[in-house]
Amino acid sequence: MSGLVATAGPTFLRRPRGAELVADALRVLTLVSIPVVAVGWGPIAFAVMALTLLGVVVPRILGLRPAFDTALCLLALVAGWSSVLEWYTTVFLWDKLVHFLLIGALSILVVVIGSDVRALPDVRRMPLATVVVLAGTAGLAIGGVWEMCEWVGHTYLDSSIFVGYDDTIGDLAADTAGAVAAGFLVRSSAADRRVVTPG
Repeated sequence: MSGLVATAGPTFLRRPRGAELVADALRVLTLVSIPVVAVGWGPIAFAVMALTLLGVVVPRILGLRPAFDTALCLLALVAGWSSVLEWYTTVFLWDKLVHFLLIGALSILVVVIGSDVRALPDVRRMPLATVVVLAGTAGLAIGGVWEMCEWVGHTYLDSSIFVGYDDTIGDLAADTAGAVAAGFLVRSSAADRRVVTPG
């Protein structure tokens, strides 16, 4: 854990190179989106986009390989705007596609963090089957939290936030499937890191 804390700042502030520039451009777009949605769509949209910003900042702090960093930033930004523009309820199966892809990517992130803080063994040396199971479990957990947040939002903040039994089960199924599929990419995503050690 202390190693992750020590490298977080220098790694986040490192000069981008190559494909990292694309990921950083997506981070800037996410940051710019926050005041835009706050003015245009209100406090719920602001909260969604602020959470999206967290999702695009973490992979840079971890120094993850540019291809994964860029993919996660793009997925998070698309997911945030999809919520704001209500594509989840107006575009057929869009909700399930985003759940499959984004939760899959986030499950990779969670497993890598678990490995970095030594709650898990080195992800690059774990058996593939173990990594896939861990990613699937992480995806189901993330999906569960997502669905609970939607319920809280619907119940206490804005009744227009769509929740329903069939929707929840379908979302969790997509989350788990995406995370299991992403499990096969965990080790490659954790390779070629750009971690900057202070000193």
